[in-house]
Amino acid sequence: MPQRPYVIDEMISAKAIAARIEDLARDIRGEFAGTDKLVVVGLLRGSFVFIADLVRELDLPVEVDFLEASSYGNSTESSREVRILKDLRGQIEGRDVLVVEDIVDTGHTLSHVTHFLSTRNPARLRTIALLDKPARREVDFKAHWIGFEIPDEFVVGYGIDFAQRNRNLPYIGKVRFTDDSP
Repeated sequence: MPQRPYVIDEMISAKAIAARIEDLARDIRGEFAGTDKLVVVGLLRGSFVFIADLVRELDLPVEVDFLEASSYGNSTESSREVRILKDLRGQIEGRDVLVVEDIVDTGHTLSHVTHFLSTRNPARLRTIALLDKPARREVDFKAHWIGFEIPDEFVVGYGIDFAQRNRNLPYIGKVRFTDDSP
């Protein structure tokens, strides 16, 4: 299926992202000071760049694990049906857990994932998202930490894709379609 032609306009620079991650890491270190090990759970695939940069800024003992949930496929719109495609390898019962998400849009994915993980009885379960689109929220969910609040735009870069493209951009960019199709 051919893709509609589009261009990407830079929205949040790589420098701004790096500075914000330093601030977020400082807050997270404060929240989890004294933990024997923080399990940092990245939601695949979009969070992989964010999680890598974030854990390098955490001066804490960390374990990294991944969970894959999907509600988008190759579309620009959420299906609202959240599926767990890959579960954690490790145990989180009695452990401190930080779930790392790329973007909170409708809120369905992060709400579903936190409910799913809370049934495993972690000591503390916190969430962080690089981006938040509150205008699109359909469920009452707010991450504990947010990197940037953005308007209702389709974005790519810094791990976030459009049909598996543009994850490697070092910045967050707004997708602008250049044809007249819907």
